[in-house]
Amino acid sequence: MIPERLQPLFAETAEVAGRFAASGRRLFLVGGVVRDLIVNRLDERADLDFATEARPDETEEIVTGWADAVWTQGKRFGTIGFRKGRRIYEVTTFRAEAYAPESRKPEVEFADELEADLSRRDFTINAMALSVPGLSLVDPFGGVSDLAARRLRTPLDPSVSFTDDPLRMLRAARFVAGYAMVPEPDVTAAVEEFRHRLSIVSAERVRGELDKLMVVETPGPGLWFIVDTGLAAEFLPELPGLALEQDPIHRHKDVLAHTIAVVDNTSPDRLLRLAALFHDVGKPKTRAIGPGGVSFHHHEVVGARMTRERMQALRYPTDEIDTVSTLVELHLRFHTYQMGWTDRAVRRYVRDAGPLLGRLNELTRCDCTTRNATRAHALAMRMDDLERRIEELRAQEELDAIRPELDGRQVMKRLGIPPGPQVGRALAFLLDLRLDEGVLGAEEAGRRLDAWWAAQSAGA
Repeated sequence: MIPERLQPLFAETAEVAGRFAASGRRLFLVGGVVRDLIVNRLDERADLDFATEARPDETEEIVTGWADAVWTQGKRFGTIGFRKGRRIYEVTTFRAEAYAPESRKPEVEFADELEADLSRRDFTINAMALSVPGLSLVDPFGGVSDLAARRLRTPLDPSVSFTDDPLRMLRAARFVAGYAMVPEPDVTAAVEEFRHRLSIVSAERVRGELDKLMVVETPGPGLWFIVDTGLAAEFLPELPGLALEQDPIHRHKDVLAHTIAVVDNTSPDRLLRLAALFHDVGKPKTRAIGPGGVSFHHHEVVGARMTRERMQALRYPTDEIDTVSTLVELHLRFHTYQMGWTDRAVRRYVRDAGPLLGRLNELTRCDCTTRNATRAHALAMRMDDLERRIEELRAQEELDAIRPELDGRQVMKRLGIPPGPQVGRALAFLLDLRLDEGVLGAEEAGRRLDAWWAAQSAGA
């Protein structure tokens, strides 16, 4: 009897399983999909990964003509990918590969038995398989009991597992955070011993695993794991570098603990979480202790530069680097609001934040991790007030698209000037006018421009 919650999966995999069975080959669901089925966390949109004793040429022959599309980029590693309807499938031949000590890629060796394949997987909770179409569980390394006990183990000795693929050490952090797993002592010890091997893993793979950690519900435990084991120093040294006290006199929360708390406070928006992770990285370089206590002047500017450099090293796309570094640079802007902002200042805040305004406001709110209820309430009230003023101005003006009320062609026609730097200066004047006084209308803006131009010409 197939459990009711597995019926959709049974129905979906029956046809492809039947094709393999007709060829005398077994087919097994493997990896994270099995783990998530057991804990009832399966994402219905997840791709399905299978293992089989069929060699890649056989698999390609079995699915060709049935699948809507087939791709073979991973064929030399034993993997054939294909699409049927909206679902993506990958079928990989049982493997018993081992990695050369300094290699990023495995020496592929195919196996005939499923257990050999499962033994080479990262953790016991991922070393389980379901036969299809029968959905019988194969669990040679006790993954189910480890899931129940929240115990993170490797199928083989962790020194072998992490030597084979050092990225597994970083992947451990995701399971610590996302599944509340507790690493076995030998797993933690192996990470501490072999962490330097992460250097042979490509920046793109490291970035991908960091991104996955950033979007679990509470990344904090995983971040503490990579700091405590020394793993973070291998690819994100700015993070352990935050382990300094904000104020050594009053023993305020250290910057590292504050940073991880801010990450946990934010919603699981990957780029927002990265901004939270990096928002105070400039503090160690700007920390100064004077008569008034500790200060971190311009740490947001220094931090934005450091963020850009680290994200470039991790091969993030340029647009994502721009988003995160801009949030880091702007994350303190709100705090001058306690001195009182004019409508001009509110407009500038909105314009500088641009499409990042919502993320910036959330980062600002989450940056308050104080246990002082009075202070926290005051900050929340100020942010509420700023957001109210933004909405009031937005109702009156096109606040999200603040621009000069005349465009470049209108400026050139009105002033009788050709394209060039003078047009740029005129547009800058009109933009300042817009920010200072709001919407004036094209005619009034034109009259102001005429007066400004006359003054410029007289000064020349």
